[in-house]
Amino acid sequence: MNRRLRRPAILFLWSAGLAALVIGVPATVFAVTASAAPARPAAATGYPLLTVTGTAHPGDIVLAIGEPGSLKAADRAEGYQLDTTPSGAKIEAPAAHGLYDGIQTLRQLLPAWIGSPAVMRGPWTVPAVSITDYPRYPYRGLLLDIARHYEPPSAVEKLIGQIAAYKIDVLHLHLSDDQGFRLAINGFPRLTGVGSAGSVGTDGRQADGGGFWTQAQYKAVVADAAAHFITVVPEVDSPGHNNAIIMSEYNDTRNPAFPVSPHGINCGKYNPPHWDYTEDVGYSAMCPGNRDTWAIMTAIIGQLTALTPGPYYDLGGDEVPSSLLSAPKYAAFVNKETGIVTGHGKTVMGWADIAGPGTRPPAGSIAEYWQPAGGSSPGSETGREAVAKHMKIVMAPANHTYLDQKYVVTARSSVPPSLGMNWACPRGCDISSAYNWNPGGFVHGVTDRNVIGVEGAMWGETVATLANADYMVFPRLLALAEVAWSPRADRTAASPAYRDFLRRLAAQGARLQAARVNFYPSTEVPWPLDAIGTTVTANAHGQVTGPVATVSAPGYPASTLTMCDPSLGIGCTIKWGDGSSTTGDMTGTNATGTRVNGLYTIFGQHIYPRRGTYHGVVVVSAGNAAPVHVGFTAIWP
Repeated sequence: MNRRLRRPAILFLWSAGLAALVIGVPATVFAVTASAAPARPAAATGYPLLTVTGTAHPGDIVLAIGEPGSLKAADRAEGYQLDTTPSGAKIEAPAAHGLYDGIQTLRQLLPAWIGSPAVMRGPWTVPAVSITDYPRYPYRGLLLDIARHYEPPSAVEKLIGQIAAYKIDVLHLHLSDDQGFRLAINGFPRLTGVGSAGSVGTDGRQADGGGFWTQAQYKAVVADAAAHFITVVPEVDSPGHNNAIIMSEYNDTRNPAFPVSPHGINCGKYNPPHWDYTEDVGYSAMCPGNRDTWAIMTAIIGQLTALTPGPYYDLGGDEVPSSLLSAPKYAAFVNKETGIVTGHGKTVMGWADIAGPGTRPPAGSIAEYWQPAGGSSPGSETGREAVAKHMKIVMAPANHTYLDQKYVVTARSSVPPSLGMNWACPRGCDISSAYNWNPGGFVHGVTDRNVIGVEGAMWGETVATLANADYMVFPRLLALAEVAWSPRADRTAASPAYRDFLRRLAAQGARLQAARVNFYPSTEVPWPLDAIGTTVTANAHGQVTGPVATVSAPGYPASTLTMCDPSLGIGCTIKWGDGSSTTGDMTGTNATGTRVNGLYTIFGQHIYPRRGTYHGVVVVSAGNAAPVHVGFTAIWP
């Protein structure tokens, strides 16, 4: 029996059909038709899932490029049709991107442990469903700031895999700011030789010493993103937020690339310039009338656009005080730079400030709205200015999408005071802030006719590692992903949509933990217990000693799970399958202020009376969470 979802208003799809497809039986293969991209088998199953081209057979998972007949023309770029029955599964989409999105949904229908890098026991089943799906907005992005704190390419590639699972399809890389320049530029070796040496908080110390990417490393990250159907948008902020550029090139007097003198590039607050490794902004600017300024910017734009196959180049443009550049000088800079960008065949993108008085962005350019001001409040005018200049809008209001903002602090939370900012969220921003807003109605005069997408922003002032970034990004990014994917809905705190989202988000806890993603176990989310059993083998004397189950319990200290009472059938009780029960031992790593607790492991010891295969059950409970019962197998060969 199928549960049919013809236009789901949710991103994290799951249902409980009466029939199910079992994945991983020996005959299961990915049968690829037309030019469909091959799937990547999940390591967790342990099954050697084959990928073949040709005719499908019963039990196959079919990936097909084609027209399923259930999509409107406007929805075909990423739309797909997913059908699962007890005899197989089929994902059909007009384009490869839609096929990839459908694969992510199929993975979401599998048990939470599918993302584990280690082989898990299973079973690997999905409910019988029929789903027609497509996104509300084509641009669903995450900004990652590697300028304030350097992140190596390997960390960013790990993040790419994490966000692709939730259909995020744009990675906006903030490559340069006052504290660091992170990409090698041919002809200007000091940009990285000098400009990459620090980070926020360096203050002359060796800690947070910075770093940079080679162009080969950048290309590899772009290619990895493309393999996940993620477009990379590079940003070198200008004419402000560029003290790293100024400090690098101000004294580069022997560089033949400069037609005049590099001292003339500096229109910042300090002359001569000096390093400021604090979180301050608004003190740096490059001079729009200086030929050496444009020698630098032309080289950066030319090389970055050549390295980036995506359609966008982001020139920044925010937070330039009129005390540094008057409105006409600021507009002159933006207008010249937009001409260079379009000359390289790219669509201009920038913060909505670039739509201000005197600027002439080409029609169809992208303005990213970041102000927390909504409606017609002061500060919201940049959105309307962008619409008036026929720009498209990516909505990123700071009080809903800035993932560097602190979480709401409660008596039960473990949020450290050093992680996160609070200028946009004085009381903290949690799941409700990320979920309860409408991108097409946030600013008066900016509607869905103007909006192309939503972006979460992970600014790096306080975030020194990818683990810290994960903690701030997840789970709030999942709320933004749903807002960007699903149709408009009433998402207020009292709405059925929000309650349903929290329930579905809670189920992602085990999925994130299994995939080794650090995240904040928000107290707004009713995180459930989840568990998966193992298969254990007894020794020659029938004795079993070792782990029998793995438990996901986001937000629960291990101490709350070890109060076992076999007589009550709660806690970490092990029923060995031969009529006997014992109390298990729970081990694991508790949460800290910057890390979710680890997966817990239940260990037990038992001697079986005779040889055979036994099917046992582990029962785990904690607090108000519903107890979880999970089977395991013990074998005495």
